Amino acid sequence: MTEYYSWRKMKNLNISRVEQMLRVKERDCVTACGRFLSYDPLKDNLWLLNGKNGEHSALLINSRSAFIPVLSGNDPDVKRQIPQPVFLKKFLLKRKIHSVQGIKEDVLFLENELEKMGAKTAEIVDYELMELDKQPDDKGYLSGPPNLVMRTPKLTDLDELAVLHAGYEKEEVLPKGSVFSPAASRVKIANIIAGGQILAAQICGRLVGKINVNAVSFTRYQIGGVYVHPDFRGLGIARRMTAEFITSFIAEGRGITLFVRKSNAAARRVYASLGFSPRRDYRITYY
Repeated sequence: MTEYYSWRKMKNLNISRVEQMLRVKERDCVTACGRFLSYDPLKDNLWLLNGKNGEHSALLINSRSAFIPVLSGNDPDVKRQIPQPVFLKKFLLKRKIHSVQGIKEDVLFLENELEKMGAKTAEIVDYELMELDKQPDDKGYLSGPPNLVMRTPKLTDLDELAVLHAGYEKEEVLPKGSVFSPAASRVKIANIIAGGQILAAQICGRLVGKINVNAVSFTRYQIGGVYVHPDFRGLGIARRMTAEFITSFIAEGRGITLFVRKSNAAARRVYASLGFSPRRDYRITYY
């Protein structure tokens, strides 16, 4: 008998079952897990794909103006029966969509559905999802110039870090045709500093690089925001920052996840040299 699946909005009674599903898929969807763990029903939306017996097979998370689909890993028969998320058409009349991100095949599904609803893409960026579950290569601690210092920044470093974060956003985050907001960027890095999960690289009293956690799931940290000032690149600073930053997390028993642009061969080599291995294709589509 053919199973029947339908999309429904999450209710409080579903929370534990959604968590169970996400734990199974955690390695592929740290961002989705992090958004679920910080889920605010007054601001966020979460739709579940339910079978006729009440089982959950997939979900779609809306947090702020981003959408994160979690569909991969389903039985092929289930995936063929995923119905159109027609509820999104009405939803998009009230809210704008900025991006869709996740495992590439999941994003492709939602891209196609949104295209049918008239959404126009601004840019598509493909990434490689990478992971590490052991301490990095010891040689990572030897990278960089001899006067390189690593330290946890404070809010008194905000002016310097705001410049670095602005460079990071312009190079790695801002979609084509978008307008950069210095104020929003400054608030973002201030919040990251306040959260404490950030490391800065310093040479002769000047901050020249940064790295931070951008998502926390059940058992993993996702790192991002990795940026070295252009004048100090090619010196091994990014490798040193990454090695030192993730050591304590792995010592806690946490795994590390990141995604890096497919086009950034240099960064992929750095992560591979520390022991990171490729896992899946990842994509962010901007609207």
